[in-house]
Amino acid sequence: MSSKETTEGNKGSHRTELYVQVPPTCLPIVYSPEYNITFMGLEKLHPFDAGKWGKVIHFLKEEQFITDEVIVPAREASEEDLLVVHTKRYLNRLKWSLVVATITEIPPLIFLPNFLVQRKVLRPLRIQTGGTIMAGKLAMDRGWAINVGGGFHHCSSDKGGGFCAYADITLAIKFLFERVEGVSRATIIDLDAHQGNGHERDFLDDRRVYIMDVYNRYIYPGDGYAKRAIKRKVELDWGTEDTEYLQKVDLHCEGALNEIRPDIIVYNAGTDVLDGDPLGGLAISPQGIVKRDEIVFRAARRRGIPILMVTSGGYQKKTARVIADSILNLHRQRLISGDVMEGAGPSMVPVMMSKSVSSGPTLNTI
Repeated sequence: MSSKETTEGNKGSHRTELYVQVPPTCLPIVYSPEYNITFMGLEKLHPFDAGKWGKVIHFLKEEQFITDEVIVPAREASEEDLLVVHTKRYLNRLKWSLVVATITEIPPLIFLPNFLVQRKVLRPLRIQTGGTIMAGKLAMDRGWAINVGGGFHHCSSDKGGGFCAYADITLAIKFLFERVEGVSRATIIDLDAHQGNGHERDFLDDRRVYIMDVYNRYIYPGDGYAKRAIKRKVELDWGTEDTEYLQKVDLHCEGALNEIRPDIIVYNAGTDVLDGDPLGGLAISPQGIVKRDEIVFRAARRRGIPILMVTSGGYQKKTARVIADSILNLHRQRLISGDVMEGAGPSMVPVMMSKSVSSGPTLNTI
């Protein structure tokens, strides 16, 4: 297949560097050291651990599950890539440090020249966004994929917030719809402690996308308008614990996937549900999170549906360890491996095939 076909997708699509062939020796795990935000300590002014992604990789290496050679290096989403979803007006607004300070909730960014804000804050987020788009294609190739970052579920096409500057979930799905033959339905399973109002606003009137959202009903964002997009809404109370939580996740995961069989599942696996998280307000144990991720992957794999996981929110220092333990458990349970999944519908189609169609401030968090 020609390089033009592999990068341009359907007629009218722009040329992208994100849909590249990945060597079979790589695992479908996407990451870049540039995910991590470090700049004069300013990143510490938000409770988000802006280096957690590198810590996850460190733990996975320590357990000898991965090496640098088998990780798929994330690429930065270009402006053309971002314009698949975002408005030009919104991207231009990100050229104002005040706007970025508001979205990331790091007030001192107001005083920095925007070129520094672009380089030190927005570029890492664009690389994570590129990673999610790449992982979407990888999931169709291999049956599963994990972007160790991403999950910016509060950002929509024309508005950011809660540390989310780019709508990576919407972008990954729109790229698949436009560029991968056989992908016409997607299910988002959003298990971050916060409502995923960004992708909900983006897909409000799109019947191709089924959204299941399980979140603490009392915390940010409380976006009633966006809730209209949720097909399976599970609102939790303060302090919800493992037993109730896992029962609900299992019941509604099965229900959602039985209701409509998608061609891809995007799993927003936020760990801010962890007991003690300063923003999530739930009380799930580390073991509960590991089991939760297993439930979702098992439901997907049993049905032969490709699944893309992004890591989203999680604000404690121990969060990275929990994410790594969960990925290791998925491997132990044989729910992820280096092999192409047997029997998956669209994932068995060559994913490089082009479409033949023309055509008083509350802390808000991911």
